[in-house]
This record gives sequence, C-alpha cells and structure tokens, in this order.
Amino acid sequence: MKVSRLNLQEQNQKYSFDISLLFVTLFLCVFGLIMVYSASYYTAEMKGLGGSYYFKRQLISDLVGIAGLLILAFVPYRLLKWAVIPAYAAAIVLMVLTNYTSLGHTAGGRTRWINLFGVTFQSAEVVKIAVILVSAYLIFAFGREYRGWKLWLSLLVFALIPTALVFSNDLSSAVIILAIPLVMILLVNDNKTLSAVMIFLIIAAAVGILLMKFMSLDRLMKVGDWLVEHTPLHEYQVRRLYVWNDPTYDAQGDGYQVLQGLYAIGSGGVFGKGLGGGTQKLGFVPEASNDMIFSILCEELGLFGALALILLYIFMLFRMGNIAGKAQDVFGSLLVIGVMTQIAVQAVFHIGVVTNIFPNTGISLPFISYGGTSSAFLLAEIGMVISVGRGNTLRKKQ
Repeated sequence: MKVSRLNLQEQNQKYSFDISLLFVTLFLCVFGLIMVYSASYYTAEMKGLGGSYYFKRQLISDLVGIAGLLILAFVPYRLLKWAVIPAYAAAIVLMVLTNYTSLGHTAGGRTRWINLFGVTFQSAEVVKIAVILVSAYLIFAFGREYRGWKLWLSLLVFALIPTALVFSNDLSSAVIILAIPLVMILLVNDNKTLSAVMIFLIIAAAVGILLMKFMSLDRLMKVGDWLVEHTPLHEYQVRRLYVWNDPTYDAQGDGYQVLQGLYAIGSGGVFGKGLGGGTQKLGFVPEASNDMIFSILCEELGLFGALALILLYIFMLFRMGNIAGKAQDVFGSLLVIGVMTQIAVQAVFHIGVVTNIFPNTGISLPFISYGGTSSAFLLAEIGMVISVGRGNTLRKKQ
C-alpha cells in the first residue's frame, strides 16, 4: 500500500498534476459513452436518426469538454478571480433570457435550455460554475473583513438570485446550486452558532420532506394542494411527491417512469443481463439515456456494476479532497470544494431518484448521462481542480 501511494505521488510530481484524477475522469467519460450508446440505440433507430446518433453527439460534447479541461488545467487558477463578475453576470442574463424571452427552448414541458446562434444548451450549467466562482471569491476576498453572519448572509443572497431564476423550471439544479455555498459555509465557517442553526434547518427540512414519504396518499394530496397554492412549486412538481409516496400512483402517467426504472433495477440482479442486453430501454423506460440511465446500468451490469460506479465516484471525490486540503490558498481550496459538492450532490440525487429514495426531479448522472452541456461544463470544472492541484505540485518543486 505504501509503495502504490509513493508511486502515485511520484506520477503526480512527474506530470505536475493529479494523474489519477485525470484518469478516473476520462474513464468515466468513456464508460458514459458506452452506456449512452447502449441506452439510446433503440430510441435513435425508432426516430430514424441512426443508432449512433446520441453517441456521436455525446462524443463531440465530451471532446469539447476535454479541450476545456486541458485549457483550464494549464491556466493558473488564480486568474479565475477575474472571471467571477463576468461569469455571474452571464449566468443571470442567460437565465433571464431563458425564462422570459423567445430564446428559451422548451422540451418535455420545461424551459431549461436557451438557443443562441443555433446552439442549444442548458443555462443552469452556467449558473453552477458561476456560483462556485462567486462563492469561493467572496469567502476568499471578504472573509477577514466580514466575519460571521455578514459574510454568510451576503454569500447566500448572491447564490439565491440565480437559484430563484433556475427554480421555476429546474428544481433539481436549483437544489444543487444552493448546496454549493451551504457546504462551503459549513466547512469554512468558525461560528458555532451559525453552523448549529444551518444544520438544524437542513435536518428539519429533510425530516419534513421524509414525513411526506410515509403519510397516507390522501393526506399528502391535501398537502400538495396547499403547496401549489402557497409556494412557488408547480403542480407537476407536486405530483412527483405523490409518485415518490406511492410508485403505483398514476402508473400509466406520472408514475410510469419510476415504475419502469424500478423494474429495470430489479431485473438486473447481482451481475446484470450483460452490456447491451437490457430490455427496459426498448421503449419502456422514458429518458433511458439521461435521467434514468442508472436504471439501465443496473439492468445490464447489475448490483456489481452499480457499486463499481459508486466506488469510482468516491475515488474521484477522494482525490479532489486531497487537492483541496493541500491548496495554496482558500480560493483554490473552495473552488475544489464547490466542484466536489456539485458532483457529489448530483450523483446522489440521480441514484436516489432512480431508486425512488428521492422524489423524481429529472437529473443527469455526472459524466455518464447523455447531455452535452452538463458533460462539457463538468469536464471544464475538473480542469479547474487540476489547475489547483498543479499549483500545489509546482510549489513543492520550487
């Protein structure tokens, strides 16, 4: 074990960056391409697009993302401070254009995309990286001047503005965006009272939502009516709570996707039916190549494949944590923590949704699901993490 760890450190110093993080990232991308091809082949053929249509599009997005990764990996991460204001402004402008102008692109009844110059992408992905940058910068720049509540309230206000714009059409992305500054606050904050209040509120919210899982469906529907009338939640979002409570609710409508996903997971067993051997992707599981891809993975690779993927995510987060702990300054450390939070929360949410542990929110699995914008931006964020790691390694060499 000591020898392997020593070899890993020598490799990192040789290449001036965390080679293991780069390797696991590229491995997940390749594995994701395989799963996208397997999960989307039938759908693409039925649409007359050619079986490899979604695979090719995902490959192009991954290549663009890898180019962004390489560029950002060799750009000193401190220069990203100059991108904070432009990125934050761009995120706000893009969300306003998406929500309130004809540039917004609607699919599946939700307006989450924007069409600029013939290119369609998901605006919330820009917001995620903008909130990571602005949160890290605010804590770094004003941490010493605004100790305690002033800093943290300012940080939350900056995060809440784009979160509110995302919330109306993409609840899952809004939760991820809000989680980024909350995790940073909990890790950096030295005010025990503030930490205790935040932890209490998070636990209280989790308990409140969990109670909905176990109350009777009739009673939950009354709660749902109240939520639609008195909160920003939409009716389609509340109906997902009913399905979460009882997957058989509206089995041919809102509950159909969840039930088919659970069938796919159950039929996979321990070792699965073999890669490409799944049947639920043949028109049964909606959004098989993106929102529900984990269910196809479980059907074809079984519990073994699912656990292997989870271990890869854990290893990736471990390597990022190592980089964050050794960062030269708070800004670099928080950049890495922000990326870690996004990937961890997104992966947990996707797996939780597919297994009906969480309400269905429609969220992609990092590096695995079909989704060009998500993959490209996640790879670019990995580039930022590698840049922080390069700073650590280059400092040791001097």
